[in-house]
Amino acid sequence: MAFREIAYAPHFLANISYYRLKGYWWEMQEDKINHRFADHSYFEDIIDLYNFDRNFRLIVFNAIERIEIALRTKMIYHLSLTYGAEWYLDSSLFPNKKYFSAFQSKIHTELTESSEEFIVKHYKNHPKENPESWKALEVLSLGSLSKLYRNINHQLPEKNEIAREFGLYNQKYLSSWLITITLIRNIIAHHGRLWNRVIINKYDWPTHSIAPILDYVPDNHQRRKVFPILSAILYLNNFISPGHHIKQEILALFDEFNQVPLYKMGFPKGWEKQPIWK
Repeated sequence: MAFREIAYAPHFLANISYYRLKGYWWEMQEDKINHRFADHSYFEDIIDLYNFDRNFRLIVFNAIERIEIALRTKMIYHLSLTYGAEWYLDSSLFPNKKYFSAFQSKIHTELTESSEEFIVKHYKNHPKENPESWKALEVLSLGSLSKLYRNINHQLPEKNEIAREFGLYNQKYLSSWLITITLIRNIIAHHGRLWNRVIINKYDWPTHSIAPILDYVPDNHQRRKVFPILSAILYLNNFISPGHHIKQEILALFDEFNQVPLYKMGFPKGWEKQPIWK
């Protein structure tokens, strides 16, 4: 590895661990057995890539936060109107009884141990009453929310209505995307590397959607990279947060760090012409 200004290297290595940076220079090795770097591999380029990824994660995290809040809101609204304020405790709405039982245990623990003022106040004022869904679901993580949504009976019209409000005709695609989006959210929350991450879990892709996303259906190999699920995250935000600037922020980041190899993230040739990215 070469250095343009080696005097700065100790500062970076004192504040960013060698092992963390290793994930960014792995791709620069032409011999990954003997760890020999390709010519013109510079330490400063690794720092740029690290900073690109850090900023990229912040943008994606913001986009996922919008999805989480919208999912929680729509579940509370649609299901409370039809099945009452405590629908999340109604076993008849959830066909997978094993998961329902596990969920009940988890949410009971979350609620009784919560230090949120509105939960503490509820139990103080209504000690024998369960919190309404608009209180209870506020303490749930995106992972728990996405699993709860997936376990709702497929025959309930509210489940598909929620999916339609996210721009999808069928709830199975929203359920599938949410599981993968939760994985990405957890990677970001633990400050993991995202830019060339391999997506380990499989997810479904619609052949038709309310608005165009990509002009092709990415295969399972393509879905192992960030580009398709990033496109899905952008698509969901187009429906729940019209006027957002997420795409502009991503494109501006790409311009700022124009040496980052986007193909490592699964961006195909001509990706800028794909419907969601135009």
